[in-house]
Amino acid sequence: MTGDIVFDPLLPWGLIVALAVLAVAGVGLALWRGLSGWALRGLAAVVLLAALAQPSWQVEDRAPLSDIVLMVVDQSASQRLAERAGVTEDAATELEAMINARPNTEIRRIEVGDAEGDAGTQLMTALSAAMAEEPRGRIAGMFLLSDGRLHDLEQAPDLPAPLHLLMTGQEDDWDRRLIVQNAPAFAILGEEVELTLRIEDDGAAPGDTQTEILISVDGEEPQTFDVPIGEDLSLPITLPHGGLNVIQFTVPEATGELTDRNNTALVQINGVRDRLRVLLVSGEPHAGGRTWRNLLKSDSSVDLVHFTILRPPEKQDGVPVNELSLIAFPTRELFLEKIDDFDLIIFDRYKRRGILPSIYLDNVRNYVEQGGAVLVAAGPDFASADSIYRSPLSEILPAEPTARVLDEGYQPVVTDLGERHPVTAGLTGPEAWGRWLRQIEVEPLQGDVVMSGIDDRPLLVLDRVGEGRVALLASDQAWLWSRGFEGGGPQLELLRRLAHWMMKEPELEEEALWAEPTGQTMRIIRRSLTDDVGSVTVTGPLGEEVEVPLEEVTPGRFEGVYEGPEIGLYRLEEGDLNAVVGLGPAAPREFVQTIASGDALSPLIEGTRGGVMRLQDGVPGIREVRAGRPAAGRGWIGITPREAYETLDVRQTALLPAWAVLLLAASLIVGAWLREGRN
Repeated sequence: MTGDIVFDPLLPWGLIVALAVLAVAGVGLALWRGLSGWALRGLAAVVLLAALAQPSWQVEDRAPLSDIVLMVVDQSASQRLAERAGVTEDAATELEAMINARPNTEIRRIEVGDAEGDAGTQLMTALSAAMAEEPRGRIAGMFLLSDGRLHDLEQAPDLPAPLHLLMTGQEDDWDRRLIVQNAPAFAILGEEVELTLRIEDDGAAPGDTQTEILISVDGEEPQTFDVPIGEDLSLPITLPHGGLNVIQFTVPEATGELTDRNNTALVQINGVRDRLRVLLVSGEPHAGGRTWRNLLKSDSSVDLVHFTILRPPEKQDGVPVNELSLIAFPTRELFLEKIDDFDLIIFDRYKRRGILPSIYLDNVRNYVEQGGAVLVAAGPDFASADSIYRSPLSEILPAEPTARVLDEGYQPVVTDLGERHPVTAGLTGPEAWGRWLRQIEVEPLQGDVVMSGIDDRPLLVLDRVGEGRVALLASDQAWLWSRGFEGGGPQLELLRRLAHWMMKEPELEEEALWAEPTGQTMRIIRRSLTDDVGSVTVTGPLGEEVEVPLEEVTPGRFEGVYEGPEIGLYRLEEGDLNAVVGLGPAAPREFVQTIASGDALSPLIEGTRGGVMRLQDGVPGIREVRAGRPAAGRGWIGITPREAYETLDVRQTALLPAWAVLLLAASLIVGAWLREGRN
């Protein structure tokens, strides 16, 4: 129980002060004029001013509250290295016992694990949350049991008591780590991209100047190189294929280093084509020729070379050659010297007219077998005696013309196989497509029929020949879709997919297996033209195998979700297909720096007069220190008693009752009047 004098003024303090000034002025005037009652007048003013301040005697009934000590225990990934986890737990248990043994003191234990994603150690966030649940006036001290490596220092709260770091780790710890300083997300196929790496030794390192590095692409056999330590390494790389390329860099574990978890880095780069070089050869002008040209020219990534044969050799009209403005068809240059420069060759209603000798067309066949791509958009010429099928190209074309041309309206339809094929799967439903008005009858020889026309006759046939690919569109009426005839159709999307399939883009392979990583989760995708798809075997970085079942989400597309427990390279296998994918960041924040250090926390700790102690020297003792005094010394750390209390009852008694004020003031005023009257 305590007692104090408190004031509850009837008027604002500013007005009371003004009245006091007036009273002093009045008493001074009385003194100057020689009035003998000036002292009594002054006492009367004091009594009235005191009454306005309304003093009271306040008695509080208080219950003392215990002091609270916050202990934040770091259980993040870096704290599981070496002996840190055990040392931390033993120290936390001993500190808990020491605090509990102290009178009027409680301890709050806060355990902090790995934050979601790659956010690292969030010690200050956890400390802020713990402080928000406790009255600041009761917090006597804060202990951090950690290696000092935190990633949210900017979230540090305003600390009301000493903060101490009890640091794990040994003074002779050292670690070697691999740093990816620069790695692009995309790279152009065929062009070098430069990656920047660095290998650093932290802590009490042995002083090595060189080490080995192993480089593996897509999980293949790694190559080994000797590289310097502590220098930036510029590594030029040319991506081997389009789509996702997974490059793994590994530095062998050195004897005595703290961990090898930061000795491996995964870099995932998407390979993209800079330009799609297309050669379009139109046999004669027709309505669809301009549509082909407009579609290809509308794509800024396409370099188009287009030739339309306006004057075939057999045309004899008597016009002198020197009066012609036509460009001679550079057949030798295009089909012998530079044919390999093109990614795709399109024959649009082209027929044999003596312009391309058989040796040139035979060169086109070789071009396809060695990895090129040819698309034939067939018109009536394909069914004639001059058809390019009657040339060396017949060895690679997937269908044979019957010489029939069907001139009637029909609606193109995606076949059952086409519903599963990536070129035509998921296109706008055929009920929304406009009709085509002509189809060339062909007999399929090999390949996949993905679209059909009149009476289910083959309309679009795709095939693989050697290393290359061939597509045959048995109609020259696709331009009707781009003109919006009867609602049109998805010509642009169909052409885009067709071109990318012929360019062997991984996402358009008929039989493909890949994964899309998001953090530690991967979405496994298997595309197939059959229903015979089994589970995918996932092999983790440590060699463990897990079977992941797949479900068919759309025709020909099967998916499954798997969450990897570790950061690193995962191998996927299903039947004859395999793939690799990397989970997690190139350099996890928890393992960027693993050597225990209090440098990051030192400014914050010094601001509270706390200290940094190594647990390898033992758990320090606990002492009480006054606020503002040094709170750490050799072998001890301090907490500040808060002397907090809870007020149970408050009683107030007026020091100047109203009747006493009136009587006293009146007596003094009358006394002053009487004294001055006698004089």
